[in-house]
Amino acid sequence: MSFRITGLLPALFMPLYGLSEENLAERGIKRYIADSNQGYPDRIELRDAEPGESLLLLNYTHQPADTPYRASHAIFVREGANTAYDDIDLIPTALRIRPLSLRAFDANHMMLRADLTDGGEMETLIKTFLANPAVAYIHAHYAKRGCYAARIDRA
Repeated sequence: MSFRITGLLPALFMPLYGLSEENLAERGIKRYIADSNQGYPDRIELRDAEPGESLLLLNYTHQPADTPYRASHAIFVREGANTAYDDIDLIPTALRIRPLSLRAFDANHMMLRADLTDGGEMETLIKTFLANPAVAYIHAHYAKRGCYAARIDRA
């Protein structure tokens, strides 16, 4: 079964790009400059920022439905990111190199299943979850900090 992984839409965050530290702080957002090749996973392009690239750390409601699973958490978005990751049957490196929590939801946004997996082995769990016709979509989260990483749908 084919699956599609997507990053967040850049239009949601573009109005924040280039704001002053003061304007960001008023919105509860903090700017970071990546100081290593790993540790700053962008949720738009689904890649780790390169050293010297600017990112915004902000709270994002990744599960907006009015259910008990409504949720938000801190995420990084790379300032300047303008194209959302969108690919079929291809797992981006930023997901592949980390332990993940996958959470399967039905059309009513209720969680049906959840499990932990190594990013390099996530394809098996994705296919297991999507084999259940009641699963409408999957959210991937970085397991260590619990941050939303990406959305997974049937392709």
